[in-house]
Amino acid sequence: MNVARTNRLVLIAGFGGLLLLMAFAGIDALQTLQQIESSNDTIREQFQLRTRVLERIRGDVYVSGTYVRDYLLEPESGKAEGHRFSLIETRHDMDSAIDEYRSLLNEQEAGPFRELTENLAAYWRVLEPVFQWTADERMQKGYLFLRDEVFPRRQSMLGIADQIRDLNEAQLEEGREEVARTFAQLRRRLVLSVGLLIVLGLALAVIITRKLLALENETARHYQEIVHAREELKQLSARLVEAQENERRSISRELHDEIGQALTGVLVEMANLSTLIRARDLPAVETKAAEIKRLVENSISNMALLLRPSMLDDLGLVPALEWQAREVSKRTGVWVTVAAEGVSEDLPEEHKTCVYRIMQEAVHNAVQHASARSVKVAVRQEADRLLLSVQDDGKGFQVARQRGMGLLGMEERVSYLGGRLQVESAPGQGTELRVVLPLAAAAKPLRQHA
Repeated sequence: MNVARTNRLVLIAGFGGLLLLMAFAGIDALQTLQQIESSNDTIREQFQLRTRVLERIRGDVYVSGTYVRDYLLEPESGKAEGHRFSLIETRHDMDSAIDEYRSLLNEQEAGPFRELTENLAAYWRVLEPVFQWTADERMQKGYLFLRDEVFPRRQSMLGIADQIRDLNEAQLEEGREEVARTFAQLRRRLVLSVGLLIVLGLALAVIITRKLLALENETARHYQEIVHAREELKQLSARLVEAQENERRSISRELHDEIGQALTGVLVEMANLSTLIRARDLPAVETKAAEIKRLVENSISNMALLLRPSMLDDLGLVPALEWQAREVSKRTGVWVTVAAEGVSEDLPEEHKTCVYRIMQEAVHNAVQHASARSVKVAVRQEADRLLLSVQDDGKGFQVARQRGMGLLGMEERVSYLGGRLQVESAPGQGTELRVVLPLAAAAKPLRQHA
């Protein structure tokens, strides 16, 4: 009990640890994947937002130069004022974009962004006097101002904006590398978890396999014990049958040698008595003596019939079967025939006894239970087996449902000798009993009887 409890605890602990490790690895992987997904989304959103704001600044810088050009080169005052108003709106939008981008700055972008804002402030300061020029001044100085001041400054600011964009892209790449490092850490943890799971699983498999093999060996041992016990029971049953046969043989010889002689003496005395009575002319006494004689003969016959006949040992199997058939026919009126083919006189005693008892029991059943009119007994010996068949024309029975002690005894006898017994019957169709007994090579078929 302690060993079984310990085994259960070990298995529970092993499977529990395996499940806990699988759950921990799964939860850790899910959390890491969520972290990676969240970090990736944040990096992508920050990059897209900074890119949009930076593109607004670049676009405003580029458009502002176009508006300055149109303002300086426009001869009509009304249209020039419209260009100036558009330029002011562009400056407001640029200032808003710069304030928004300032909240998104990182350490790498701080220097270039400060340089950009300073250049933008200087750019707008350079443009302020232009708005005070007259139309003639714009026509005279506009081209030179654009060439020397506006376009170089605009190109410089666009270069700074490109530098910030490169830094933004570098930050995106750094974020991607961080995500890759997180994935690598997750992969290492998963490899470690899978390795632990494999080791633990192999350990459990080894333990379970050893336990199963131990159980299999124990089961095989119990099975061998059961088989051995069955063999011992079979041998015990055989010894009991042998003891019973020895006892019947002894009783049969006693009846034949002692009681038979005594009864024979009685018969002789009865015959002498009949002779004496006949001499005195007493017919009634003679009749009575003859009746007594018949009763004594019947008693001798019946007692010998119920026991093992001595002729089974003295003359062999076939004469004993034929004598049994004649006695049953004479006593019951049922016609019993015996057909023998190649049956040896050197059959083992257990085979002769088995065939004789099975024939005796089968004929008794046919007479007493089947109400048969005729019974055919056939015995045939082959090279390696002895065959017995008992067939009657009685009323038959259902073999699967009606199995008495007689059939069980026959099966036990046949099974002990390693043979087979088969019964075929049906209501109203008679019964046929077939027995196959294996033989050793020593018993050779010698003769035929019919």
